[in-house]
Amino acid sequence: MEIVDSNTYNPMQTVKRRFFAMRNGIIADTYRSAGSPFRIIFGLNLPQIVDIAAQTGFSSELAEALWANTSTRESMLLAPMIMPRETFAECDARRWVESVPCAEVADVLCHRLLRHMPFAVKMAKELVAENNSTLLKYTGVRLAFNFYMQYPAEARKVAEAVLSLSDDDGARRLAVQLKEELDYMQ
Repeated sequence: MEIVDSNTYNPMQTVKRRFFAMRNGIIADTYRSAGSPFRIIFGLNLPQIVDIAAQTGFSSELAEALWANTSTRESMLLAPMIMPRETFAECDARRWVESVPCAEVADVLCHRLLRHMPFAVKMAKELVAENNSTLLKYTGVRLAFNFYMQYPAEARKVAEAVLSLSDDDGARRLAVQLKEELDYMQ
């Protein structure tokens, strides 16, 4: 792998060079043929993106720039991994959640960042209660999956809200899985 001189490139260029160095055309083509919403797909897997996050470190500015780069799959997956939790406000979380383009990004956003936020339970309930958007409901249930062991009653409310209101396959299937997991725990 090429060693990137961070003195020569700005942080965004350094990250993009790392993406390019690890690109995998077969995975990228698979995502494209599956209907991925991204115009640019380097084909990195999550462990590779986690490695890049570890090398990059935390940075609000870079995370925001990566999140704004909505045309690139890996940028949106890396952003939640490098966003410092202490600077990520609830209004930022709302903005990010509302711009989630697909389930994969929702999964990473919820697992890597949102579940650690003090407003996670509240946000999950709001996402499934107030929105008609399939992806927002999915994100709310996915977030609940990340705290169901700590707050089983709250996670159950999220699942039941989706099951009573939604006819969407993705969010509904996930809510059924969450409810089954909670039933198994009892």
